[in-house]
Amino acid sequence: MRLSRLLLVKQNFPSRRIPDVAGEVTRQLAASPIASRVKPGGRIAIGVGSRGISNLATIVRAVVDYLKSRGLQPHIFPAMGSHGAATAEGQADVLAHYGITETLMGCPIISQLEVVSLGVTSDGIEVFMDKTAYESDGVMLVGRVKWHTDFAGKIESGLFKMMAIGLGKFAGAQRYHTYAYRLGLEHVIRSVGRQVLRSGKILGGLAILEDAYHQTGQITAVTVEEMEQKEEELLALVKSWMGKIPVPELDILILDEIGKNISGAGMDTKVVNRGVHGQYNPWPDTPRIHRIFVRDLSDLSYNNAVGLGMADVVHDRLVRRIDWTPTMINSLTASTPAAIRTPIHFPTDRECLERIWPTVGKFSSEEVTIGWIRNTLELSPILLSENLRPEIENNPLLEILGEPFEIEFDAKGDLVPLLSQAGVGAHS
Repeated sequence: MRLSRLLLVKQNFPSRRIPDVAGEVTRQLAASPIASRVKPGGRIAIGVGSRGISNLATIVRAVVDYLKSRGLQPHIFPAMGSHGAATAEGQADVLAHYGITETLMGCPIISQLEVVSLGVTSDGIEVFMDKTAYESDGVMLVGRVKWHTDFAGKIESGLFKMMAIGLGKFAGAQRYHTYAYRLGLEHVIRSVGRQVLRSGKILGGLAILEDAYHQTGQITAVTVEEMEQKEEELLALVKSWMGKIPVPELDILILDEIGKNISGAGMDTKVVNRGVHGQYNPWPDTPRIHRIFVRDLSDLSYNNAVGLGMADVVHDRLVRRIDWTPTMINSLTASTPAAIRTPIHFPTDRECLERIWPTVGKFSSEEVTIGWIRNTLELSPILLSENLRPEIENNPLLEILGEPFEIEFDAKGDLVPLLSQAGVGAHS
């Protein structure tokens, strides 16, 4: 097997990085009426999710500090459905791995799974809320607004989804995904979110937007009155910032890692052009990817291998690391069993590539086009095969850095980590 050499390619996305994230949180909250809706001394529950959001601990701590400065008593609770193996301890551990602990946040963290009913929607969906959040004087949400991995709509992932699947804990997540199988997830998110708003417990939210470099690009305080419309506007904006694989087609995409901290589906389906139900290349205006090779799980995945089933081939090391308890709980709760099917797997990177390249319709391995990224959050720099040079050079947003790399394997038959050699920091 002789593969095309690789080029290190920088994608010149616009940088929207906020230089003072904590300061921006304070400015947004100070300009918003959210905190003034509870009298001094009131108890505020801050819902925080399980995604790997940049500067998450900084943002949450700034929210806590601001609420305290207004004489309020904040506490944090996990708003993450079935994540953390759907246990109170597991969800607290997820927050701790993002630096969200009582010591670092300066307030209590209350993780438990008991919920209260908020009534039913017009579709007959019973709606739930975390009990400790409901018993507080008001609930504030801290979450990222972005595209969802399972569907396309005007509202996808964000504050509304957190109000539904996050605040509803495991009990709500199971029920809502079951209804979503028939009614559609956007419909369920909207209708459940509206029912949560009718409870009067939600004060508002802090919407986080990230640019294509996974940097904090915008922070917006959102009141309950404008939440639905504002989230539509924010989603449209952040979709326009989205980073993509910068060529129209790849035979093989290599990912060093997948994980829940990277994407709800383990890998961003709208980057790799896969569907959680097994569809190949379902997303229009997204590069066609013929085969996906995944090498490992992220260290922050808790060995939850959701997304495994979207790969075509994986390394044995990934299979050995899988903790099937959180993997199955998460996948079955979301009604996506195809997302955890075990692909073919081999003991070395070399064998994975040797076995998969002949399946892409090419007679010579040197003709196979390859992309290699650490994960679907980190798309610049990217390694692209030299046989894509004409397309790369015709794109003014792309810059080739240095000379081509030979694809090398170590004595065990595993890939020499070219991304880390180039200063990107990929796992070996």
